[in-house]
Order: sequence, then C-alpha cells, then structure tokens
Amino acid sequence: MRPLNKKNKTKTMKKVLFTLLTAGFIALVACGPGAEEKAATEKAMKDSIAAAEQASGAIMEQAAMQDSANGTMESKEKMAGDSVK
Repeated sequence: MRPLNKKNKTKTMKKVLFTLLTAGFIALVACGPGAEEKAATEKAMKDSIAAAEQASGAIMEQAAMQDSANGTMESKEKMAGDSVK
C-alpha cells in the first residue's frame, strides 16, 4: 500500500472541490427561466401595456366629453346674455 502524504491529500481535495464547484455552477445555470416562462412574462407585459392604453383612452374620452359639455354650457350662457341685451 501506498502511504498517504500531505501533498497527495491536498491534490485530491482540490480535484474534489473543483468538481463540486463545477457541478454546482452547471446546476445553477440550468435552473434559469425556460422558453415558456419567458413567453408568459412577455405576454403579461403586453397585456399590461394594452390595459394601460385602454384606460388612458377612456380617460381621454371622458375628458373630451367634459370639455364639450363645458363648452356647450358656456355657449348657452353667452347666447342668453346676447339675447337679453
């Protein structure tokens, strides 16, 4: 049998440690998001943007209707003032 010396033990530990670190790194990289997860995230983002645009359009439409109503009220008041003179 071969006697164990400190040098041989250190080399073996380095090899084992390197192998474990490499396996851990590969496992970490393999756990990234898949194509389905990326597609789902992209779809959710597009849906969110569409909902925001729709809400913005509704607010703009409501503001336009309010402006129109305010303009109509001002016109009626002006016409009433003109007819009294």
